[in-house]
Amino acid sequence: MSRYPSRIVCLTEETTETLYLLGCGERVVGISGFTVRPPEARQKPKVSTFTEAKFDRIIELHPDLVLTFSDLQADIAAELMRLGIQVVGFNQRTIEEILQMMLVVGSLVGKSSDAEVIVARMEKGLEAAKTQAAAMGRRPKVYFEEWYDPLICGICWVSELIEIAGGVDVFREKRIERGASGRIVPQEEVLARNPEIIIGSWCGKQFKKQVVRSRPGWDAIDAVHDDRLFEIRSSLILQPGPAALTDGLRELVRVIRSVC
Repeated sequence: MSRYPSRIVCLTEETTETLYLLGCGERVVGISGFTVRPPEARQKPKVSTFTEAKFDRIIELHPDLVLTFSDLQADIAAELMRLGIQVVGFNQRTIEEILQMMLVVGSLVGKSSDAEVIVARMEKGLEAAKTQAAAMGRRPKVYFEEWYDPLICGICWVSELIEIAGGVDVFREKRIERGASGRIVPQEEVLARNPEIIIGSWCGKQFKKQVVRSRPGWDAIDAVHDDRLFEIRSSLILQPGPAALTDGLRELVRVIRSVC
């Protein structure tokens, strides 16, 4: 019997991506239907959405470990444990917690040293972006919209990445809210804070600029008036894993520096 798990089901993308980066893609036997990274993982059996799981299908895969994410999958995790399956749940919301998740996943599969190398590389990339941002002439005000009805501003790691990329998150104080309900903002408040850039990343949906432009009074916002409305795909920035800290950060840097 192997000392480490060899049949792993990942119910969100970021642990799947981490395992592939660690060279353990062959150990992944089931994934979330929302997984897009890495592309080759899409060939694995899809056993869940974000809040629902096919328990019979998971059992058929004979996993020796299931990895879950956040309180929204707590009921799924509890049912899997009642079924006798080993479960490890993550709940990362900050950049530091994302990096910790990657280290823990590495330790779970006997790849601690490899995980440390990957995390060090990502930390180097974050520091490089921060250094480049420090040399910018100014830091534009950014409103990141995670959802449109109600308006929900960016989660903590997104807020942190905006600042690393050289922007100022106009709802920075909301980053301490771990749940989406705590990040609901009224339209009038966005108007009052007058962001210079609006970035939309509507979970799984296309960001529609015309919807933003049609909001009452928003034509007075600098970002709308100057047509500085941008989309970053949620698959790049809203998965709390490697993608956000690499491709997501690169997109934020591109957007923010296009204004500066």
